[in-house]
Amino acid sequence: MTKHVTLTQFIIEQQRELPGVSGAFTSLLNDVVTACKKISNLVNRGNLIGVLGSADSQNVQGEVQKKLDIITNDIMVDALNWTGHLAGMASEEIDDIISIPSQYPKGKYLALFDPLDGSSNIDVNLAVGTIFSILRCCEGVEPALEDFLRKGSEQVCAGFVLYGPSTMMVLTTGQGVNGFTLDQAIGEFILTHPNMTIPNDTNEFAINMSNQRFWEPPVQRYIEECLQGTEGLRKKDFNMRWVASMVAEVYRILTRGGVFLYPFDLRDPSRAGKLRIMYEANPMAFIIEQAGGACSTGRERILDIKPKGLHQRVPVILGSKNEVERIVGYHQEG
Repeated sequence: MTKHVTLTQFIIEQQRELPGVSGAFTSLLNDVVTACKKISNLVNRGNLIGVLGSADSQNVQGEVQKKLDIITNDIMVDALNWTGHLAGMASEEIDDIISIPSQYPKGKYLALFDPLDGSSNIDVNLAVGTIFSILRCCEGVEPALEDFLRKGSEQVCAGFVLYGPSTMMVLTTGQGVNGFTLDQAIGEFILTHPNMTIPNDTNEFAINMSNQRFWEPPVQRYIEECLQGTEGLRKKDFNMRWVASMVAEVYRILTRGGVFLYPFDLRDPSRAGKLRIMYEANPMAFIIEQAGGACSTGRERILDIKPKGLHQRVPVILGSKNEVERIVGYHQEG
């Protein structure tokens, strides 16, 4: 009989190799896992329990919220706020820092999350997910905003869960990237994709072509070269993909390579990009780099950016290293 490695076992064994590590981090990850299992169940049941459709409200970014945006945010908060492992939280759906209730002990970590990435897909039964990031904090203190505004390179853990035909969790603690599949029969995430790596080269790109007229010249140049195929400069055909769910795009890149672009565009020069650095760009950049890929705004490495606000947006270009470096090079040429 094949012996399966559960996510809990995997994390405990990783932590044993690090001196002076307590069990608090493993327990925190188990709390995140519990929340994601609940979200997976809701996503799978959908209209059967009346959780699809618009909530007739907007989040802090002015985007229309789905019912599941609000429900999944509450699930994450309720699963994490009482356990004593966190000093505070931040969510894409909430304007300010989420404090730990005074009746509960405070821990030494901060959690940041996008509880339902790609929620525009939920009503048409396409892939959605949860993205999370963990930072260290001084134990027992009330964190200030500045404690959250840290470079992505300071993350101690990042991960995402993809709610697709199967529920997958992809995780890094800075020692490579591993993928786990939820076994619904036993309610455990099982290691199924060890040591995930991204090939340096690819012939696949993902971008929203409807925004093409707003892109800067470096991105226009790159995409045009891809579209020219074997007759063009690159001398090979490219495939284009676009799921409108970052978790699905990144998972595909982790499993077979590719490059994903949500670049700066010229519609509103005051808004640097679409994706949030704290809840989307930083955790995904950590995962992508740990898998051997690259992640940039086109002008700088994402993990080197010092955030200025809790909901700051940035352009994102990530995936197979050689393609990302080519696009960065086009930006540097001006």
